[in-house]
Amino acid sequence: MNVIVSRTQTENKRDPKERVLFFSKDKQILSTILKEHDVVDWTASLSFAGIDNSYSPLLKDISSQRGSSFRSLCHAHLLHLTDLDSLLSTEHSEDHFRISSLNDSHVELVNTTWKFGGDENGIRRIKKMIGNSPSCCIVDDHGKPVSWILLYDYCAMGMLHTLPAHRGKGYAKALVSCMARKLHAQGFPVYCFVEEENAVSYKLFKNLGFVEDPSYRAAWWECNF
Repeated sequence: MNVIVSRTQTENKRDPKERVLFFSKDKQILSTILKEHDVVDWTASLSFAGIDNSYSPLLKDISSQRGSSFRSLCHAHLLHLTDLDSLLSTEHSEDHFRISSLNDSHVELVNTTWKFGGDENGIRRIKKMIGNSPSCCIVDDHGKPVSWILLYDYCAMGMLHTLPAHRGKGYAKALVSCMARKLHAQGFPVYCFVEEENAVSYKLFKNLGFVEDPSYRAAWWECNF
């Protein structure tokens, strides 16, 4: 199999965005499929998620030929964990922090802090993440989350956030370590995307043993917005 193209449409009828993902080992075949076949509706509102940035010129070229607008959302490093040695120990986390899981009552809070959230679509996506995938959070004495990490539907760790008043206490390291151990124990790949301008998160993951291929960049694009 040289090329796989996946199209997923949002359930939000007021914002009928279609998300397009693809895997390709042959750029020429992918180019032919996208240019000559009706695999993608270039007149629709499209989101190209987590693609190899080397394919961006191809997508720009096709969208231009079809008269579609095309804009960049973000570019990110892809980091993955090869072993668990650099993570915080389970005992350290349990002794110092109250680690729990997110639930539906926390959706609004998470949505207000997510760069790509803040609306009803964000609420729906976060609710699905919490309901269908593992999550970790650190709660205060009243049971309110002050720091958290979720798992996207493509199994990448993300949305790592600590409320400003609680930063500098090692919460993020504890949560990444906890989530990484959970995923590893269940046989899932342990990886994340970190936006290029987010030097703090990049350093945090690198210090916890995550590595990257410096020649690879992931990109998110939108079409017809």
